[in-house]
Amino acid sequence: MINERDFWQDPNYVAEDPEKEQLVLQLGKLITDRVAKKLGNKLNNRDPEYWMLDRILEKEEVRFLLNFKKTRVPYSVPELAQMNNMSLEDTQKMVEHLRFLGIIEQNRAKTPDKHLQYELPIFVPGSAEFMMMQDAVTQAHPELATFFNLMTQIPLAGVTQMVPPGGAGVGMHVIPVEKAISTENKSVSVEHLSRWIDMYDKFGVGQCSCRKQQAMRGEGSGEIEGEYCISVGDMAEYMADRGIGRYITKEEVYEILERAERHGYVHQITNIDGDGKIVAICNCAPGVCNALRTSQLFNTPNMSASAYRAHVDKDKCVACGKCVEVCPVGAAKLGQKLCKKDGSSVTYPKAELPDNKKWGPEKWNYNYRDDAKINCYETGTAPCKSACPVHLSVQGYIKMASEGRFEDALKLIKQDNPFPMICGAICNRRCEDACTRGTIDEPLAIDEIKKFIASLDLNKDERYVPLCEKHDGGMWGDEYKVAVIGGGPAGLACAYFLRRDGYPVTVFEKEKRPGGMLMNGIPSYRLEKDIIDAEIDVMRKMGVEIRTGVNVGEDVTIESLRAQGYKAFFIAVGCQGGRLAGVPGEDADGVMTGVDFLRKINLDNTIKVTGDTVVVGGGNVAVDVARTAVRAGASKVTMLCLEGEKEMPAADDEVEEAKEEGIEVKNGWGPKEIKVENGKVVSIVFKKCTQVKDADGRFNPQYDENDTIEIPCENVLLSIGQSIKWGKLLDGTNVKLRPNGGIIADPLTLQTDDPDIFAGGDVYTGPRFAIDAIAGGREGAVSINRFVHKGNRLDLARDRREFIELNKDDINVEQFDNAKRQVPGKKAGVSKDTFEDLRMTFTPEQVKVEAGRCLGCGATTVDTNRCIGCGLCTTKCEFDAIHITRDIPEASTMYRSEDKLKAVGPYAIKRGFKILKTKVTGED
Repeated sequence: MINERDFWQDPNYVAEDPEKEQLVLQLGKLITDRVAKKLGNKLNNRDPEYWMLDRILEKEEVRFLLNFKKTRVPYSVPELAQMNNMSLEDTQKMVEHLRFLGIIEQNRAKTPDKHLQYELPIFVPGSAEFMMMQDAVTQAHPELATFFNLMTQIPLAGVTQMVPPGGAGVGMHVIPVEKAISTENKSVSVEHLSRWIDMYDKFGVGQCSCRKQQAMRGEGSGEIEGEYCISVGDMAEYMADRGIGRYITKEEVYEILERAERHGYVHQITNIDGDGKIVAICNCAPGVCNALRTSQLFNTPNMSASAYRAHVDKDKCVACGKCVEVCPVGAAKLGQKLCKKDGSSVTYPKAELPDNKKWGPEKWNYNYRDDAKINCYETGTAPCKSACPVHLSVQGYIKMASEGRFEDALKLIKQDNPFPMICGAICNRRCEDACTRGTIDEPLAIDEIKKFIASLDLNKDERYVPLCEKHDGGMWGDEYKVAVIGGGPAGLACAYFLRRDGYPVTVFEKEKRPGGMLMNGIPSYRLEKDIIDAEIDVMRKMGVEIRTGVNVGEDVTIESLRAQGYKAFFIAVGCQGGRLAGVPGEDADGVMTGVDFLRKINLDNTIKVTGDTVVVGGGNVAVDVARTAVRAGASKVTMLCLEGEKEMPAADDEVEEAKEEGIEVKNGWGPKEIKVENGKVVSIVFKKCTQVKDADGRFNPQYDENDTIEIPCENVLLSIGQSIKWGKLLDGTNVKLRPNGGIIADPLTLQTDDPDIFAGGDVYTGPRFAIDAIAGGREGAVSINRFVHKGNRLDLARDRREFIELNKDDINVEQFDNAKRQVPGKKAGVSKDTFEDLRMTFTPEQVKVEAGRCLGCGATTVDTNRCIGCGLCTTKCEFDAIHITRDIPEASTMYRSEDKLKAVGPYAIKRGFKILKTKVTGED
């Protein structure tokens, strides 16, 4: 990372060549856009304009450039030769060198011969970008990145609040997504990208200087370098001649623009030539774009915003949150649709604007990049989305299901969860626990609706396969390949999201088949194996490579995989081992951990269990063990746990199903001793548990040793916890473990003490549910995407996906569908006699009825003071619920840079009167 302070000159600095120093200061003042310097506040040798030019240019080159006299005035080579009293040959060499550096710009004269001519551009946008784009220059002068960053902010500090709508010829200007204004009959031609594209017959594309700059500074925020910037007309030729761009067709221009919209990049045009000319269309990443960052830092959206603002039709909005995720400036956030109990609507704050207020550093937003990623207002939004670990767009897919848009619903779900059918079968349904409808009668059967949607895709000849591409098109090469160790839900989810972003991913799985505990730990009567295979098969079609039967640490090592070119690792091997109780007799024949028992039965359902069986434990896994033992032939199954009936960690419905299958559940007992005869189990003794947790809520069971029961049995299945079997996996790494064997990683980024190793799922969180593991896999993919590209921070401008549940005690539900919660049917058969899942999915009719029960709690709210009118939100909305309207028509008035004061002056005077009026009247 480049430290900006390294480049400030010492106050006692004395130039080696005083004559060059004065020349450079003159040149810096000529091409800077700093108002204070223009008005007489002299440039000095500690200003970035000086130190950058002094480093890059020789004295004679500075003299040559000073003879341009003004910026943005073109001259031919013969004219420059005459002005500098140089030969044509020497002038041509000088021009070519300065053009290579990026200090001068070329274009073609508007004459019959269209000869090349050259001009001295302003710093920004201009030579700062041109210098940044030239790799040879930035390699020689990496401090250019700091210079570019400073020159996009320092010249504007203290004056941005005086910039009127439209930007007044300063920098760049947002142009909305064209489809978003295609039906807007008030739009004008300059607001349409197609108008600008049709003006030119030459197009080029090159790398984004802002992305490159921020990566060099160590301030990248996940928006990876690549070909995003479209040059038009003479600029396309200039870029190609300098070797920093390539020609493309008009069709390719539109492909780039459409891809930019898919990935959430803002269209901007150069805003220094009035309404008759541009030189580039940029597809800007909000976390790194200098223009957007400057307007957001100074809290002055006029610097960037188009004439449009977004508005939400709350009747149509379903709080899917996709507009919120894509909003580049955090103007769209999730709130609630329902009124409060007193009938009033929840009000949402709006950002301050400098229209009638004094504006200084105290009004700036230094945390703008992270602020833009806040998803939700503090008053909260739909509880289903908040409670779900992956924050599925629950209201969204339910609305689609109610309309019969099942494929659209699947696509929406798969944006966040690659395994909807799996989760439909085994999820612990926290969304339903939180559902607002549950405060009226029964919560919505959210999981059953998702399960139905996913089931339709399983039976199609052409399954839905998500689009996989890197952000500037194509796929990443092997120089960015990633290894995922562990083929369970966390590892597979990480591979899914990485592949979707275009990465070559290999999953290494120790077992003979992928799926992890989904495949080997969950009984088939809850999750049939062909469902797991089917959802993993989609990943193979995406291009994920899955290598089974590979034990990392034994067959290969992390070090050897590094040598093969793998750039990052995601460890997600799960908690595949069980735990013993630490009581006498547990080494006897007939004692097994529940995890080992489930794995054994999942590998071969024909294995039988004989005799009475006791299951120790009270969680969901213990219930699975007990119900599996019934199906495996146990004559009687008894389940005992420390917790009371209401405190059992297992889901209520699963405990009830266990009891229906004849399993006896005894609460409040812990194992004391396993009695053994001839090496075999004959009974197990339990002692009364008087307390599970201490006053601080920590697990600290207490017992009455004299209150015991003894249960005769031939089998004891210990399901009291899980452990991680590391083997030699971590040998040679710097990864650290917690005392319980779990991996230590950063709670946000999931990065371990070995920078290229990340971890997620049960190895990090401890045993949880598949949906938690999927959430961890997604976050691992986010971090790895940033990590494998140098200069990207793992935390900056990161969507932390933090959602708040609305206050269900303060809502007014005026009307709702009175239908009862739907219950899926069951196949014929006795559940305890089969490993087949007898649960059926909803019928289409049931889906429609159940979806109609949704109260539609949440909705997006847009802060129009913060909105920049890019229209990206409209590209993500599948419900026609958000549109942009031409609220600020004056923002489409464009000025030449040289005429900026014609716009800034009157606006500043008008603003001054507003500030005075506010001060006198006290009105805001």
